[in-house]
Amino acid sequence: MMTAKESTSGPRLLFVVSAPSGTGKTSLCKKLLSEVPGLSFSISHTTRAPREGEEDGKNYYFTNRDEFEQAVADGKMAEWAEIYGNCYGTARATIQQFMDQGVDVLFDIDERGAQQLREIYPDLITILILPPSIADLRKRLTGRGTETEAALRKRLTQAEEEIARMAWYQYVVVNDTLEDALDQLKAIVQAERCKHNHDFIERLLQEDDGIKK
Repeated sequence: MMTAKESTSGPRLLFVVSAPSGTGKTSLCKKLLSEVPGLSFSISHTTRAPREGEEDGKNYYFTNRDEFEQAVADGKMAEWAEIYGNCYGTARATIQQFMDQGVDVLFDIDERGAQQLREIYPDLITILILPPSIADLRKRLTGRGTETEAALRKRLTQAEEEIARMAWYQYVVVNDTLEDALDQLKAIVQAERCKHNHDFIERLLQEDDGIKK
């Protein structure tokens, strides 16, 4: 039976999309999933309580802290972090299930999670979504009408720190307009699929052997 690390050598691809808050990452990911076949969203486990309208197995896999911590101790989590008192993470079994189904996987996680995933899946594909400028990000956050000036300054400082930490990502997509950014995301997925399509070469050669016989 293949290990998780060995599975990444096959045609199935893992895409991580990360971004500072307010960059439009969630909208882009939803559009990408709806327009690209063979791409599924990785559902995370969390210890926080479900919010109104959320469903177990659709939005998150909801669990308690004891079960989550036991899964971490048993090495069953591919990545995880504690955020504002709640734990979030991706189970290895979740990823392997997608691989067994023959689909590529999209992760909406932060840089810490991407680092952890890369330790297990070295072929991980990382995509950073950025605003056209910090001034534009400030305008987007201000438009929400939910931030005080002090909170806004803090969020912008955090955004700059996050961007610096994610400078190692392989791809950068600037979300100036949703349509252009989406086209770039789709192009990345297509290019990576072409680059990793070694199974097609093997099938083609096997077909040729059959013809010669």
